[in-house]
Amino acid sequence: MLRYVQRRLLVAIPVVLGVATIVFALMHLLPGDPAEVMLAQSGGQAETIERLRQQLGLDLPLHVQYWRFLRNLVRGDLGESIWLRKPVSQILWEQLPSTVELAVAAMVLAIVGGVSLGLLAALKHNSWVDRAVMVIASVGISMPVFWSSLLGIYLFAAQLRWLPATGQGDLRHLILPAAVLGYGTAGSVARLVRSSMLEVLGQEYITAARAKGLFWRVVVLRHALKNALIPVVTMLGLQFGGLLGGAVITETVFSRQGLGRTMVDAIIWKDFPLVQGEVILIAGMYVVVNLLVDVSYAFIDPRIRRGA
Repeated sequence: MLRYVQRRLLVAIPVVLGVATIVFALMHLLPGDPAEVMLAQSGGQAETIERLRQQLGLDLPLHVQYWRFLRNLVRGDLGESIWLRKPVSQILWEQLPSTVELAVAAMVLAIVGGVSLGLLAALKHNSWVDRAVMVIASVGISMPVFWSSLLGIYLFAAQLRWLPATGQGDLRHLILPAAVLGYGTAGSVARLVRSSMLEVLGQEYITAARAKGLFWRVVVLRHALKNALIPVVTMLGLQFGGLLGGAVITETVFSRQGLGRTMVDAIIWKDFPLVQGEVILIAGMYVVVNLLVDVSYAFIDPRIRRGA
């Protein structure tokens, strides 16, 4: 198992390096001077633009900039925000808890709702319950996050007045954005659990377990569900990236603090170091979550460990 984890860590290192290199290339090789672009709205003078160019190291050769970028990245130095006048790492550290809180809450709701609905649809296969669950799941997958956010605010905040529409605070402020963000993921989980359960329930060992006289509930929960969840666990790592992307829209619509809303503000103000730092952080989180999924997958299926 230790060898498996070590191999996955070694694979993750070039992935993070590749993401950082792509971010650096996009920021430096696109047409236009980044310093002029950042100061275009404020009408910066030539002296101000040149001072910013020197501050960001844009006057240095590209390979020197790249080496300095990697060296500072290893040290955890992401530069200073031009808009907020604070270290980028400090800003990200302040905004990270709110986004992680939203993403984890949405993921928990997606797992609980998706697995329950998928299991129910599989056990009631070809019934009206099965068709109703698939309609609910399809609506969740196909509905854009910004539209479901506005619909949730109109229904549960403006009309029913059950939950606050926007802002940051206690659990009541978290429920609506987490439910909206997790709804689409729950739909994907439900569809995958349903198809996986139908495949597992048709296996011979399920028939043998029932022939031994085991209760149907024991067969489903102890033998079928565990094997059916293996592809679901793999998919959840990929879905986490989607939740982080959806958080950009959800935090903006619900006026919540977090990386997503800060990203939008940084793009509007053309804060080049902050945008670069946020992209690298989100990509790093995505790699870490997929690494954890790979490790948990090996725990569930011993064949993965033997093949490592």
